Amino acid sequence: MALKMYDLAAADAAIRFSPHCWRTRMAIAHKGLDVETIPWRFTDKDVIAFSGQGATPVLVDDGACVVDSWAIAVHLDDAYPDTPKLFEGPQARAHAHFIKTWCERVVHPGIIKQILPQLFDMLHEKDKPYFRESRETRFGISLEAFAANADDVLPAFRAALAPLRVTLESQPFLGGTSASFADYIVFGAFQWARVSSARQLLEDGDPIIAWRQRLLDMFDGLAGAMPERTA
Repeated sequence: MALKMYDLAAADAAIRFSPHCWRTRMAIAHKGLDVETIPWRFTDKDVIAFSGQGATPVLVDDGACVVDSWAIAVHLDDAYPDTPKLFEGPQARAHAHFIKTWCERVVHPGIIKQILPQLFDMLHEKDKPYFRESRETRFGISLEAFAANADDVLPAFRAALAPLRVTLESQPFLGGTSASFADYIVFGAFQWARVSSARQLLEDGDPIIAWRQRLLDMFDGLAGAMPERTA
């Protein structure tokens, strides 16, 4: 039986943009498992009420419900031990958890500043009031004010990516010679940006671009098949 995953969608149900959901989609592909992705939107809380919370990804696996991209990755390795590992042992899991924390504290905040206006525009109309209210409460200012200095802070964001950039100058993946869940964590953030906004976050020649392309091409182009925002 195929897995079922509730996956955050834009106004166009075919456009899936959540960085957390992309982590999970790449993890499922890494394991070689089939999955049915079900489009979900921010205000469809009732649809996933069975999960006991109100955010995606939500994975349904043979009656079991697993929420949160990290918990899903751990579940996949535990439930399907004979498929390729997302974490090659406890040290790799600890390493990936550090990457997760760094990504969510540094990469995600830097990206949302850059992509927010176009991200908001692509949402379903029913989601826009919820998104505006929840994010303005979080930021403490309007969406427009939050994104107003995006150009000014872009160089600092690029500089903050130095640990990722330097690592990828000496090896093709964060997992070393092959991709692991650590890669999918950070890739999810850049896929979020790629799908949501035409902003050029990286300078030409940045090794992060080549790494991202390797991941876009993986699994028969699973992530690359999702259209890039160009305007």
